[in-house]
Amino acid sequence: MRQWNRYGWMGLAVVAAGCGGSGRSPELTNEPVQSAARLEAFPDCQALEKHIEDSATRQMRASLESIKNQGSGGWWGIPFDERMDGVPTAGAPPEDADSGGSAPDDYTGTNNQVEGVHEADFVQNDGTRIFVLSGPRLYVHRSWPAEQLVRTAALEVEGWPREMLLDKERDRLVIASQVYEKRPGRPSLTGGGVGAEPAVDCAGFGCGYMYGDTLKVTVVDVADAAAPKVVEQVYLPGGYLNSRRVDGAVRMVLSDAFRWPGDVRFSPEYEQGLYEDKERLAKVVDALIEKNEQLIRAQTLEQWLPPGRRVDAAGKVTPLVYECSDFLRANAPTGLGFVTVLSMNLDASESAPSRTSLVTAPGEVYASKDSLYLATNHWWWWPEPGQTDSAYLHKFDIRDPGRATYVGSGTMEGHISNQFSLDEHEGVLRVAATVSTRVPDLTNPRWGTLKTVSRVVTFREEDGRLVEAGRSEDLAEGERIFSARFVGKKGYVVTFRQTDPLFTFDLSDPAHPRKVGELKVLGFSTYIHPVGDTHLLALGEHRDETGSWQSRSLKLTLFDVSDLANPKESFTQLVGSTSGYSEALWEHKAFNFFPAKGLLAVPFTDWDSNAYDYWSGFRSELRVFRVDTAAGITPVGAMSMKDAYQVFNFRNWTWYWQPTVRRSVMADDYVYAISDAGLRVSKVDALQTPVATSLFQPPMLP
Repeated sequence: MRQWNRYGWMGLAVVAAGCGGSGRSPELTNEPVQSAARLEAFPDCQALEKHIEDSATRQMRASLESIKNQGSGGWWGIPFDERMDGVPTAGAPPEDADSGGSAPDDYTGTNNQVEGVHEADFVQNDGTRIFVLSGPRLYVHRSWPAEQLVRTAALEVEGWPREMLLDKERDRLVIASQVYEKRPGRPSLTGGGVGAEPAVDCAGFGCGYMYGDTLKVTVVDVADAAAPKVVEQVYLPGGYLNSRRVDGAVRMVLSDAFRWPGDVRFSPEYEQGLYEDKERLAKVVDALIEKNEQLIRAQTLEQWLPPGRRVDAAGKVTPLVYECSDFLRANAPTGLGFVTVLSMNLDASESAPSRTSLVTAPGEVYASKDSLYLATNHWWWWPEPGQTDSAYLHKFDIRDPGRATYVGSGTMEGHISNQFSLDEHEGVLRVAATVSTRVPDLTNPRWGTLKTVSRVVTFREEDGRLVEAGRSEDLAEGERIFSARFVGKKGYVVTFRQTDPLFTFDLSDPAHPRKVGELKVLGFSTYIHPVGDTHLLALGEHRDETGSWQSRSLKLTLFDVSDLANPKESFTQLVGSTSGYSEALWEHKAFNFFPAKGLLAVPFTDWDSNAYDYWSGFRSELRVFRVDTAAGITPVGAMSMKDAYQVFNFRNWTWYWQPTVRRSVMADDYVYAISDAGLRVSKVDALQTPVATSLFQPPMLP
C-alpha cells in the first residue's frame, strides 16, 4: 500500500511520550480552539526567527518534561550511510521513434477532481504521447497509433521523482522529485507534539523519496519527443505534498519539518539507576533542557530556513532568497513545520517562482480555478474528555499566475478525509466533515470515549474571513465519512460502520445545506465518480452484516440518483477474493472512467492462498468493465502484466517501486496498462493479446 502516514511510523512516540505518570508539564496544557482563525504575516525577520525558536523550544521542553513522568527515554534518530548510487541510462530510441501519427478521436487523461484544474501524477498522456516516471527516469513514448507504441526517449531525473504535470499547449512537463542534499541538523516528525523528536533518515532501507530533504522541480521541454530538454530547475528545502496546474500557472505545495541543531538531544545519556531516581532524573532533564535551548537560540534564520536556488537552461545558478513577510503564522496551535505554495508561471519562464509560506504542519490541499485551500487540524497536546476535533481552513487567491495571495481563514468542527471533502461552487466552499468528540467514560476515565457524527458545512468569504454560511443536520452517529463528492448543487457522502449509507444533499441554498435522501447497502465506498447528471459510480469494499473480513471483496456500485430523495443501488459488481486490492481504493488517479466508450479500468491485485507458492498465486492486472446506466456493470476482461513483473527479482521491489499495474490510459478502442515495470497496450476486445509492450529498467538498490 502506497499510503504513508504523514506522522510516519514514529508517530506512535507522540502517544507514548504522554502515557505514563499522573503529572503533566505546563508545556502540555491544551490550548482552546481558535474560533476566529487567521494567518498573520511576520513584520520582519527577527520576529520570524523568534517565533521559530520559541516554538522549537516549547516543543523540545514538552518532550523532555514528559520523561520525568514516564521514566523512559524518547525516540532516537539513527545515522545512516549517506552513499547514493547512480543508475545507468536507458538505451537510445529507435531511429524512427520521432515519426508521428494521427491522434485518436478521444482518450483519457488524469482523473482530475475539478474540470480545468490539472492534477499531477506519475503518468501523463496527451493522446499521442505517454510520459511515465519510473525509478529515477522519465520515459517518453509515442503512443499512437497504438500498434506502433515505442519509447522515444529516457531522461534521468535527479533524486526520486514523485509526480509531474503536463502542459500540452506549451509542451512542458513539470516534474517534482526529492533530492538528498545533506542539509544541516536533524528533521523532526511532521506535526509536532509531545515526543516529536528527530526522525529516522531512511537511507539504506528502500525508503526512496522519504530519504530526500530537498524538493527539486524540473521543467522539461518535450516538443521533440525524441530529445526532451531540461529548461529550468528549482531546488527548495522540504518535501513534495501536492500540485495543480491551471493553464500556464503551476502551484506546487511542499512541506518542511523543523530541523533541530545537530547536538540537541531528546533523551538524557544513559546512567545506571537514573530513571529509578526521580529527583536525579529531574535535575538531569532540566540541565538538558537548558543546554538544548541555548543551541536552539544560537541557530541563525538561514539555518532554520535555508534558501533555495534556481538553475536556468544555460546552467546559471541563482539563489532563491525569501522575504520574511512572505511567511505567515496561524493564531492557533496546528503543529510544527513549514508549508509553502510555490507559484511558477510557464508563460514567464524568465521570472523566478514566488513563495507563500505558512509556519504550520501540513494538511489537505484542494484547488478550484481561482482558489487554493489548505485545511490543517487543531493541535491537541493531550487527549482529554471535552475535546472536539477542529480544523482551520486557509484560502489563497491563485488568479495571478505568479503568486498565491492569502485571502482569509475559517474554523470548523471536525476533520476531513481527503481533498474530495472540499469543493468550491459559485464562491461557496462546501465541506464534508466527521466530528469526533471525546466524552467522559467511567470505564476509561483517562482518555474518555470518542463519539462521532458527520455533516456538510458551507462557508463564504467575508472581509478576510471564511464565515460559516450553513450546516446540515448531524448524521450517521458512530460512523465516519469514507468518501464524498460534490457535483454542482448536489452533494453525496458515504459513511461506514457495518453498512454503507449513501446520503444525498441539496446544496442549492448554501445557507441551508439539506440532506434529502439516504440509502443503506452493505460495505462502504472509498471513491465516488459522477456518471452524467443522474448516476454515481463508486468503488469500495463489500462486507456482510457483521462487517467481517471473511466476507470482504472489492465492489463496484452504480447508484441511480436521478431522484435525489430516493437514491437506488442499480447495479453491483463484486471483484476478486478477500485478498483483492486496488490502488484506486485510495488513489483516485488510478480510477479511469472513459465516458466516450462507457468503459472503466482499475488496477487490481489478488492472491490465491491455495496456490503452490506466493508467486504462482499472486497476480496483478488491469480490470476493465463496461458501464451502462441501463444495463449495469459488465466485466470486459483483464489485461495482465505477469510476464513483466516476473522478469524482475523480488530484490528490486521496494515500497516506492513495484512492477504491478498501477495506472491506465484509454484511447478509442485501445487500453494501455502502466506499471513501474513498463507499458503495454491491447485492444479492448482482446485484452490478453497485447499489440505492443515497452519495459523499463528497475532502480539499482544501494
